[in-house]
Amino acid sequence: MPEGDTVWNTARVLHRALAGGRLTASDFRVPQLAATDLTGWTVREAASRGKHLLLRLREPEGERGWTLHSHLRMEGAWRTYAPGERWAARPAHHIRAVLRTAEAVAVGYHLHELALVPTPEEKTLVGHLGPDLLGPDWDPAEATRRLAARPRETIAEALLDQRNLAGVGNLYKAETLFLRGVWPWTPVAEVTDLPAMVALAQRLVASNRGRWTQTTTGSLRKGETTYVYGRRAHPCRRCGTAIEKADQGERITFWCPTCQPRRR
Repeated sequence: MPEGDTVWNTARVLHRALAGGRLTASDFRVPQLAATDLTGWTVREAASRGKHLLLRLREPEGERGWTLHSHLRMEGAWRTYAPGERWAARPAHHIRAVLRTAEAVAVGYHLHELALVPTPEEKTLVGHLGPDLLGPDWDPAEATRRLAARPRETIAEALLDQRNLAGVGNLYKAETLFLRGVWPWTPVAEVTDLPAMVALAQRLVASNRGRWTQTTTGSLRKGETTYVYGRRAHPCRRCGTAIEKADQGERITFWCPTCQPRRR
C-alpha cells in the first residue's frame, strides 16, 4: 500500500505536470463521475493529506473551487505523460480517470473513493484524519494524545489508524517499532515513550520525500533498505535472530523477537 511519502511524491508529480494548466479534456471511468466533464477548468494545485490525493480545480467562470479526491489504497497510482506518449504503466482496463492539458496527460489507475466536491467541503472526505506527518498541520502532541486515547489497542494497530496520525503504513509501522524496540502487540498504555515513537515515525516518513525508493536504514541498495519489513526469516541486522512475520488484525507485521521482546 502506498504510504504517506509515496502519496506526497505523487501529488508533487501531478502538481508539476498540471498546476496552472487548463484542462482540454477529461474522462472518468467510474459510475459516479461518468457524465462529468471538466473541460475548461483550471488546475490550481495537487496536494496530499495522509494517504489521500487532492487535486484542486477552478471552474471556467468565476472563482468557485472544487476538489477531485482519490485514494490509492493497495494498488492505485497516478502517472503523467507528455501528449502523444504511450501510456505504458498499467493495462487500459485499470484506468479510472484521464485529465489532459496542452502540456501533459495525467492517468489514474485503480483509483478508489474518487469524488468531486466543493473545496470548502474537503473535510467531509479527510476531516477524520489525524495530523498529517508531511503536512502543515503536523502536531506531534496531538498525534500522541490521539494514540494515548485508546490505551488497550495494540501499538501496531494504533500507528496504522489514520485517525491518530495520517501517513503511516505497514512499512513505517514495522520499522518504527523495531527501532524503538517495541513488540507489535504491546498495548498503547504500556509503551514507555509515545512522543519519541511519534517523532521517529514522522522522521522516517519525511526522510523519503522526493524519492521513490523508501529506506529506513539509510541504504538505497536493493535488499538493504529495511530492518525488518519484508525480511521474514532473514537475520536481524542488529542481533542475527531470524525476523518473524505474523498476521495482526487485517494486516501482517514483521519483528525481531530478540530486539523487540514479548512483554510478560
